[in-house]
Amino acid sequence: MDKRTWIIFAVAVVAILTGLVLFSRQSSVNVDNVNNADIQSATEASGNIADHVYGKPDSKVTVIEYGDFQCPGCGTFHTNFAPLMEEYEDKIAFVFRNFPITQIHPNARVAAASAEAAAKQDKYWEMWDLLYKEQDAWSNLSIDERDRQFETYAQELKLDINKFREDVTSSSVSQKINFDQSLGKDNGVTGTPSMFINGEMIATDKYNSTEAIRGTLDAALKESGVSTDKEDE
Repeated sequence: MDKRTWIIFAVAVVAILTGLVLFSRQSSVNVDNVNNADIQSATEASGNIADHVYGKPDSKVTVIEYGDFQCPGCGTFHTNFAPLMEEYEDKIAFVFRNFPITQIHPNARVAAASAEAAAKQDKYWEMWDLLYKEQDAWSNLSIDERDRQFETYAQELKLDINKFREDVTSSSVSQKINFDQSLGKDNGVTGTPSMFINGEMIATDKYNSTEAIRGTLDAALKESGVSTDKEDE
């Protein structure tokens, strides 16, 4: 390796390390006194935005995913999990927390902000679903193209576009994303998707297919003393 190549290599390494430091700082929120296994209510630390819960909030089984909307693996998880959501909505509480890894997914944080902005107009899960279904369409877009695409999704969901634009860039939404990331880091999350059931991190092979997820959910329900349809039959 000649001198010029070494210099390029060194600059690249410094850039990566700088990005990691900035990633750590941008999402730093003190969560020392927060039980990250619990469904979070709206607090100042979370930008006054509560966890978004699909299903039964008072369920004995709480499933939490830390995800990145631009992450291909998270897209696969969505494809595998989405068919089960209606089936289990009266049995489990499902929470999605933002964990955008912007060093490799530059559009992920704005995607997360778009979902949070949609939530302010009661369309969180619709935007969550749409962002994953259309992941290939926006992942590699430029900043301007990406922003226009997300606004197109907002219009499809019949959101007030001016309010959507304001909320995407609001400090409240930014704080919520930072809060989610801090909870994830406190819970040992280093990559996405990461899945937890009642505070316990689940091995990847337990949620890498629809049937694997079904088996994992049924086992958690049984352990918690909640009957499943299979048991009732």
